[in-house]
Amino acid sequence: MTNLPPTERPGTHTPTVIWSRPEDEREGTPLLVLLHGHMANEEDLMGILEFLPDEFTVASLRAPVAMGPGFTWFPLMQDAEYSVDKVTAAVQNVIDWVDSVKAPHSSVSLLGFSMGMAVATSMLRARPRDYAAVVGLSGFAVPADGSDFFRDSELEAGPVPFFWGRDQEDPVIPADRIEFTHGWLNRHTKLTKVLYAGMYHSINAQELGHVREFLQMVVPGVTRKPLAR
Repeated sequence: MTNLPPTERPGTHTPTVIWSRPEDEREGTPLLVLLHGHMANEEDLMGILEFLPDEFTVASLRAPVAMGPGFTWFPLMQDAEYSVDKVTAAVQNVIDWVDSVKAPHSSVSLLGFSMGMAVATSMLRARPRDYAAVVGLSGFAVPADGSDFFRDSELEAGPVPFFWGRDQEDPVIPADRIEFTHGWLNRHTKLTKVLYAGMYHSINAQELGHVREFLQMVVPGVTRKPLAR
């Protein structure tokens, strides 16, 4: 794995990224972008690599704002500093980064955990034709609040495969946010929803097995090979 330091440009932020393979081995591979949760970092999701299909090049991004023991993408929705503009600014930054690296890859898919799922869904809503598949784990989608950044009607007309895994007893994501997310995903995506008892706000091996199968089924060029143990 290669770890690239951030490079600052006026008005933007190039994220720190961990890649699963060196640059000279990425040509023609499908790209999977990992988006961590609130107060985590780019290393947080790298432990799931062994469960993912071998064909993927995986890039795990660090959120731009230092907070607590890690980083965050935007303020929590219950915080006074939260705004949809802060969400879209953070999301646009990730979209710009993906645009800068996607050319050698056969497709781009997204996987977000918790707040990272909010980033992934927002990326999909901004660019409904850009992604082969999206995986959201124990997370949520944000209300558009009238922002024209979100092209939901275009996505509804051409829904993208979406895997949503969560535990009904998740103590972190509020019920009203889950209700909104469920309704939005049902209307705008080809949704596969699976519930996992006893997982709470985390990821477990059973869920990752389902994520692997989902990506094998919906992403072109990914073969249905069983996980080697």
